[in-house]
Amino acid sequence: MQNWLLQRAYATPERAALTYKETTYSWYELVEAAKRRARQLTTAHIKQGERVALLAPSTDELVITIYACMLLQCEMVMLNRRLSPKELAYQLDDANVKHCIVARCDQHKITKPVLTLEEVRVLTPSRVLFEEKWQPQNTLSIMYTSGTTGAPKGVRQTYDNHQASAIAAALNVGMAPTDSWLCTMPIFHISGLSILMRAVIYGNEVVLHEKFDAIRVVEAIVQGRVTHMSVVAFTLNQILQQMIEQNIDVPPSFKLMLAGGGAIPEAYLEKANLLGLAVAQTYGMTETASQVATLGAEYALDKVGASGKPLFFNRIRIDGTTNAYEHGEICIQGPTVTPGYIGQFAKLPATVDGWLHTGDIGYLDDEGFLYVVDRRADLIISGGENIYPAEIENVLHAHEAVKEVGVCGIAHAKWGSVPVAYVVAQEEVSEQSLLTYCAQQLAPYKIPTKIYFVDQLPRNGANKLLRRKLGKQ
Repeated sequence: MQNWLLQRAYATPERAALTYKETTYSWYELVEAAKRRARQLTTAHIKQGERVALLAPSTDELVITIYACMLLQCEMVMLNRRLSPKELAYQLDDANVKHCIVARCDQHKITKPVLTLEEVRVLTPSRVLFEEKWQPQNTLSIMYTSGTTGAPKGVRQTYDNHQASAIAAALNVGMAPTDSWLCTMPIFHISGLSILMRAVIYGNEVVLHEKFDAIRVVEAIVQGRVTHMSVVAFTLNQILQQMIEQNIDVPPSFKLMLAGGGAIPEAYLEKANLLGLAVAQTYGMTETASQVATLGAEYALDKVGASGKPLFFNRIRIDGTTNAYEHGEICIQGPTVTPGYIGQFAKLPATVDGWLHTGDIGYLDDEGFLYVVDRRADLIISGGENIYPAEIENVLHAHEAVKEVGVCGIAHAKWGSVPVAYVVAQEEVSEQSLLTYCAQQLAPYKIPTKIYFVDQLPRNGANKLLRRKLGKQ
């Protein structure tokens, strides 16, 4: 395939590409900045095709560095800024990265030698010849996602994966040259990175906010500054509340919000409808380079709870059944599906007979609309962040006072769901002691909000922990 960045700068050099704070880059300016950054990375001894890790806030500097790495055809391991140093160390070791590029504000989270963005910016650029053609099957990005065992897996996303995802999304949503996508999603998430990938292919502008701020988001929408946005239930509700408090109607210039990261409550959809805000629920994952099914905004209230139909090029089936409404594992086939993993899971096949088995339970109705019943069975989605109970359980199991432990999610008014732990202790230990222990090894959002001490945990005949019954104890 053609080098997207060189082709975009050639095709629409004067069109707006990126706005961050008060600075707007045209596509020519943004690609030139990425070229300079790529030459500076070369001066820092980063070679074409090497695997590098990136850890930085969502700013224009990170965007420029991502595009620079693409020009060098480096494999980018996108590190989650919310993880603990121990969790980051595991990913860096598993990925076997050659270089780690971090913002100075995140430098303390990494125990290995790093190259800071601030250091790179002042380096003298080297001469570099950029390839005009890219290999579709090459890895563009790598993101870690936990499996049911709790051990994080490094998921490969190729140039082909990202391109197929971008084209399928455009065919579904429809994009005009003047459209502008507001990005408040962290770029280290697939939902954030996919916005940058789509922007290059579409030639659209990205208005980038470093963090989500409902007041700033509403201002951008009301001013007609943006036309599209990606949200989770938590952020959507905050936006709706701001609009209601300010008695604001959505202007015609704003076209659509893509809502993922879990089911959207019916009350939110009703509020959005009253305000004239089009919301399209979507289903996707790291292994599919973002969305694979999206519910059209026109079905938002008629198909409440549905994630829509598969986007173009993709197929979805329910394993073991062809009957409508019958529950089973959601399986996905299409060009957006990852070719595989890296590190300790490199030999684990991503698909079986061409189908990705998601581990999510769902069903198709009689019109082919997908409904997700459980996301990866016991997955906890808190404020749009995925939390796997096994990760927390593995940490608590290592404590000498803990004999058994089970973790599940409970409903929370603000975050949607939060983790709680049920512990069978083998010696005297306090709740605070265990929470402090967790805080030393887990990201803050993964720390249980409550620890209950119980005599036994619910198990089946094979002694497998039944997490769904934990909340009833």
